[in-house]
Amino acid sequence: MQDRLNQPSKPPQQLPNQRWQIAPSQTIQAAQLAQATGLSPILGQVLLNRGIETPEQAQVYLYPESQVMPAPLDEFPDLAISIEILKEAIANGDKITICGDYDADGMTSTALLLRALRHFGADVDYAIPSRMKDGYGINQRIVEECAEEGVSLILTVDNGISAHAAIARAVELGITVIITDHHDLPPELPEADAILNPKLIDDSSPYRGVAGVGVAYILAVTLAQELGKIQGLTSQLLELFTLGTIADLAPLTDINRRWLKRGLRLLPQSELAGVQALIQMSGVSEDQKAMKPEDIGFKLGPRINAIGRISDPQIVIELLTTTDQGVALERAMQCEQINQKRQQLCEEIEQEAIAFIEQSHLDLQQQRVLVIVQPNWHHGVIGIVASRLVERYGVPVFIGTYEDEDHNHIRGSARGIPEFNIFEALQFCQDLLGKFGGHKAAGGFSFATKNLESFRDSLSIFAHQCLNPEHLKPLISIDAQADFSQINSHLYQQIDALHPCGIGNPDPVFWTPNVKVVEQKIVGKGHLKLTLIQENQPHKITAVAWRWGEYFPLPQRVDIAYKLRENTWNGNTAVELELVGIRLATFTPSPVKKAEFEHNKRRYNCSLDQALNELRIRNSEGKVLAIQKGQRIGLLGFKREDAREVDVTQPHYYQLIKAATSALAVVET
Repeated sequence: MQDRLNQPSKPPQQLPNQRWQIAPSQTIQAAQLAQATGLSPILGQVLLNRGIETPEQAQVYLYPESQVMPAPLDEFPDLAISIEILKEAIANGDKITICGDYDADGMTSTALLLRALRHFGADVDYAIPSRMKDGYGINQRIVEECAEEGVSLILTVDNGISAHAAIARAVELGITVIITDHHDLPPELPEADAILNPKLIDDSSPYRGVAGVGVAYILAVTLAQELGKIQGLTSQLLELFTLGTIADLAPLTDINRRWLKRGLRLLPQSELAGVQALIQMSGVSEDQKAMKPEDIGFKLGPRINAIGRISDPQIVIELLTTTDQGVALERAMQCEQINQKRQQLCEEIEQEAIAFIEQSHLDLQQQRVLVIVQPNWHHGVIGIVASRLVERYGVPVFIGTYEDEDHNHIRGSARGIPEFNIFEALQFCQDLLGKFGGHKAAGGFSFATKNLESFRDSLSIFAHQCLNPEHLKPLISIDAQADFSQINSHLYQQIDALHPCGIGNPDPVFWTPNVKVVEQKIVGKGHLKLTLIQENQPHKITAVAWRWGEYFPLPQRVDIAYKLRENTWNGNTAVELELVGIRLATFTPSPVKKAEFEHNKRRYNCSLDQALNELRIRNSEGKVLAIQKGQRIGLLGFKREDAREVDVTQPHYYQLIKAATSALAVVET
């Protein structure tokens, strides 16, 4: 561990190359929304930034259970026929095969329907294609093996919507097929007996954003209700829905938000032996009232996903379906070991990629897209590395490795930036590609090695059509400016009401200008631990910056953008900052004028912060009136977060401000 206290042993490294997008301040509307909800004004601003403008919208957002939701049977056209097909198959004892996928969404979907159908007494098994041998989704080999085993019904989860050949083969062999999927629709749908996909329902439906596991959950719960076998099942399925939805980065809005809020409360005391074991292995606290999405996103989810990336998905299916605690612990230990191997692979490939990029002196401002192909990289983890390279370089990344020893074919993954659509980019290059698929933010592809340069050139042409040079920096979206005096456990607990946060409902991000770095050190695997102080604020605050070791030492004065997090150490819990953005301070401290004066036979202290353009007047009881120059509305209270808005043009406030201004006018700065 390296430790320095403002004594840099080497010149400061370049700071992260970022662009900051700060939401416009709406002081009055934010205060009104805060008053209606009981939240701090700064969180009123966050609600406005999320498109929540009225107390009624805020009520639904904060208490999603209060909203009346339409029945899934009224939303999904093929749900009723799917239920009838399954009821008949269960009643007849027909063999059913669930065809899943090897990512967290696909594996949790498979486990969810296995649990449900076994609960209903079905004769059910599953098949998941090999990432390395088969690639994504149901295929003709799986269909033909099902036919040989006498399977009557295939139920796809998280795949199948584009599998025309495999579904056509199933129909030809007399197998009934229900597709449950959430991926984008092809121009023509497969000839399945029933298709459940939220992309087939109205854009305004609260079910529109469910992941594959959400579709599986809707199907299982609806079937349970129809069969009268819902007792003792819902909470188990809801736990799996919660794991899969967050791990798949589905939007945490609408019905997802409603169900996740409930599911996250269940997970710390999970009914599932496998989830209990996974929590134990990953170090997630079992004492918390509700799990946080980041507990799944950074701890449970990666351990599940690692299996599908570099090992056998059967491990996860057994983990999530077993009732034997011994088996559960054994499978959770396998997840732990394989995830450590996945982390090592990612680190090695990332470092090799960075070294290659730096040595190649690529002009990413000119190319506007990064295409990198190297031998002997693991197909299962290059997507994670692509995401890290996007964070580092701020451009869309297409990363690949060779599929064969002769280097004739390349398979890869892509990750994008907000202004760049990965799927449209792949469509633009489709004449050069073999297989490809994906959505706006991510995708996968394969092509003949001879097409590599043409592929790179075509992507660059597409990138020039949608990206300007200013887009080629990682985007930091910021909700509001905050003082360190506002950051405390009360604000952190209020932020809890905004959870679950994630895709579609991001964690609040605040920024504070002109912060002084008092202490800084590198900890762990290249993380920064900082102690910070703000001008004219009494207390210091600690901060962590993940994977920023290369920027050590930071300059002494910086602007920072951050999320809030709780850190418990030796039984003490404190709120600290998780830095997501940093830049050189945009201004240096201006003198603060201070004065004492008397008004209406009462003594007051006042100060004028010229940097913030704010006048503060404090009475003998400690109550403060804060007014920014040119504003009609001020804040009055003992603490800023609890202050109420007042109209300072009212005579008694106006005269008080006039007296303070006169007192400050004679003070030497």
